[in-house]
Amino acid sequence: MDHKRASGSGAVRPRRSGRRVGAAATAVLTAATLAGCGGDSAARTGTPTLTWYINNAFDAAIGQRCSEEAEAYDIRTEQLPNNAAGQREQILRRLAANDTSMDILSLDPPYMPELAEAGFLRAYTQEEAAEFSEGVLDGPLEQSLYEDTMYSAPFYANVQLLWYKEAVAEEAGLDMTQPVTWDQLIDAAERTGTTVAVQGQRNESLMVWVNALVQSAGGTILDPASEGAEADAVAATIDGEAGVAAAEIMRRIADSPAAPAAMSTAAEENSRAAFQEDDGGFMVNWPYVWNAFASAQETGALPAGFQDGVAWTTYPRVDADTPAAVPIGGAGISIGAFTRYPDLAVDAVRCLRSLESQKEHMLTGGEPATNSAAFEDPEIREAFPMWEAIRAGLEDAAPRPISAYYGDVTGAIQQTYHPPTDLDPTTTPKEAADLIEGVLSNEQLL
Repeated sequence: MDHKRASGSGAVRPRRSGRRVGAAATAVLTAATLAGCGGDSAARTGTPTLTWYINNAFDAAIGQRCSEEAEAYDIRTEQLPNNAAGQREQILRRLAANDTSMDILSLDPPYMPELAEAGFLRAYTQEEAAEFSEGVLDGPLEQSLYEDTMYSAPFYANVQLLWYKEAVAEEAGLDMTQPVTWDQLIDAAERTGTTVAVQGQRNESLMVWVNALVQSAGGTILDPASEGAEADAVAATIDGEAGVAAAEIMRRIADSPAAPAAMSTAAEENSRAAFQEDDGGFMVNWPYVWNAFASAQETGALPAGFQDGVAWTTYPRVDADTPAAVPIGGAGISIGAFTRYPDLAVDAVRCLRSLESQKEHMLTGGEPATNSAAFEDPEIREAFPMWEAIRAGLEDAAPRPISAYYGDVTGAIQQTYHPPTDLDPTTTPKEAADLIEGVLSNEQLL
C-alpha cells in the first residue's frame, strides 16, 4: 500500500520537482515501465469507446445506461480488484505506463492525491468543479479536492454509524436520543455482558478508526498545513493529547470483557458477525449492514425480527461536549491524464455521477449518495430509514489525511496502533509520529 518513486531511465516522476509519488512504488512502477499496461494501440474508428474502471460490479448497469443515452461515445466497464489496495496498485501500474485506456476511474478518496501529485489525473476545470460540487455534502466534497483542485468528482460516499440493540441500550440505561461517548458504550456493554464491535484488523479499517478517534478528540494525524508539502516537510501531529485519547480508548476496549473475540483481526464483516451474536450489543459500521441483516433473515441465518430490534445513531464521541468526527469512505470519479478523449470523458462523468446514477448506486449497492437531494427521494427514505443519520454524518465527516504520501501515513499508523492490546498511550502516539516523519524523510522503513 506504500509507494516510492522509481528511479532510473523511464521512471515515473512527480508533477513537481523534488516530490515523490508516495512510498513503496519502486517495484510497482518499475514493473509497469518494463511490462507496460497500455490500452488498445490500434487507431480507433467509428464511435469512440471510453473505458470506466469500476470498483463495484453493479455500477456496470449505470455505465450501460449512460452509454445508451450518449450519442458521441460508448462506455464499457472494467472491474477493478475488490480491495482498495489492489485497486490502487492496478491503477498506479497502468497510469505509470501512460495507459491511454484509463479514461474514467472510480477512485478510493485517500489514494487520489498520490495520483494527482504524480500528474496521472486530469484536473477538473473551475467550471467543471463548480458543476460537480453543486448539492454535494461537505464530507464528500472535502475529500474530492487536493490543494483546492478537484481531481475526483464526488460519486458515492460512506459513513459509519453507531448500531445498537434497543433492548441492550434500555437495560444499560443509556439514553440513545442523546450523543454517547466511547466510555459510556464500554461501561454499558460491561454492565449488560455484551460487546462493542469495532474494526481492529491491521488494514485500512484500523486507520479509519484511529483517524476518527484522533479527530473526534480535536487533533489530526498530520498537520493540515503540511499535507501538500514535500515529503520531508510533512509534519505528524498525532503525538499530542488526541493521539493519546485514541490509544486509551482502543486499549480500554481491547482489555475489556466488552471486546469481541479476535478483535485485533476483525474487519467490517467480523464486526457484523459479532454484533449478530446473542451477546452483541453495540457496533460501529457502515450502512450496508442494514440490508445485510435483512438478507440474513431471509436465508434463516438470523431469526425473523432480528432487524426490528436494531437501531442506530450518530458515531460515538470521545468527549461528551465535542461532536464526533465521523468516518467517511466512498469513491469519486476521476479522468486519466492520458485519455485520448478528455472532453468526452467529462461529459460521460456528468451522466455517471448524476443524481439518477447516485440514487441507482445507493439502492443497488447500499452506499450513500454524495448529493443531498438524493435524501429527499421517497424511495431512498423507505430503503434507508436511517437516512437522516447518514446525511448528518456526511456533513460532519472527517476525511483521512489528504496527502500524496497517504500510503506511508496509513502504513505507519497500522504498524504502531496495532494490535490494540499492546498500545501504550504514553508512547504509541510519539512512535507513530516518529515513524511517519522518518519514513517520509527516507530515514526509516515500514
